[in-house]
Amino acid sequence: MRLHSTLLLATAVLLAAALPPARADLAAPQRALPHEPVWQAQLPTSETADYNAAVEALISSYERATHRLVVPGPKRRVGLKIYTDSGPGLATPVPLVKAVIVALRKRGFENRNIFLVGLNQLRLRMTGYLPSLVTGKTPFEGNPVYVLESGRYYDPVWFYDSPLPERFNPVIAEQQTRGYSNTTTRDEDRKSFLATPLFLDADFWINLPVYTDHPVLGVNGALVNATLWNASNTARFFRSPANAPAAVAEMSAIPELRQTWAFTIASLERYQYIGGPFFNSLYTASEPILWLSGDPVMMDALMRSRMNAWRRKYGFDDISDDIRTLEDAELLGTGSTQIKNAVIVPVH
Repeated sequence: MRLHSTLLLATAVLLAAALPPARADLAAPQRALPHEPVWQAQLPTSETADYNAAVEALISSYERATHRLVVPGPKRRVGLKIYTDSGPGLATPVPLVKAVIVALRKRGFENRNIFLVGLNQLRLRMTGYLPSLVTGKTPFEGNPVYVLESGRYYDPVWFYDSPLPERFNPVIAEQQTRGYSNTTTRDEDRKSFLATPLFLDADFWINLPVYTDHPVLGVNGALVNATLWNASNTARFFRSPANAPAAVAEMSAIPELRQTWAFTIASLERYQYIGGPFFNSLYTASEPILWLSGDPVMMDALMRSRMNAWRRKYGFDDISDDIRTLEDAELLGTGSTQIKNAVIVPVH
């Protein structure tokens, strides 16, 4: 793997070890430490969960425990990486995003400087993040929404390079890459351009994934939302089952991405344990729980365990042990898979 820029050319293993020490704010957050806690809040058990109290409790607990304040830095901008690519029914909950915005505004961010980043325009519109074509209304008035597939938010000098020429990649299923842009030249076939707003234009960014299983990646959650769903030319990875997990792990170890990645907040209000990433309500589970952690690997590992428990309950096989996405990320220092050592910190 190589990340190219005018300033940087090195392997992910070396890059992952070159991070600066922690600071008193989130202008340059450090990577997750071993066994970094997962803060856990309870959500109201109702059809429409009110996330405001839970989000505020989680962020406040994180600030007290880590001494890192979620406040504006020199750029005075913050990004929210949302997930909508499974379509309606399995997208980052709109109430969660609105609650995060409320918490950020309380800490000094102006509404116009809190931007949302998503991949596909149609799915962003279908899930309520872009204005309705009928009413023109949106729940995020004043918050910019960046659509990555527009191509406007990639920089030609920032790209992940891996030797995955498409002619050698078997197509595992036509549906796997349906709707994902893959119009590249022969020279660009092995490049995935990174969306720069999160790590160049913001003081820090917050990851807001939704959890599903994935036939190639195992767990479609914190790591994948921050990497493949944050880059161009991703279809090639889904045509290469052997290489896609390594690509996710290597991209997650890019220092510029990790240094500005504050933490991940994930709702367990609805997640899917088999048949993903395409939404199927028959295979979804729900828990009134909200998590926050700086260790995306631990969060994904905990969810993999939950998904496997549901799969066994209904007679399905576990997620394959051959899919090493989380283990590769652990090897590169992104976080820990050792769920027996997980520290769950309840907040109220």
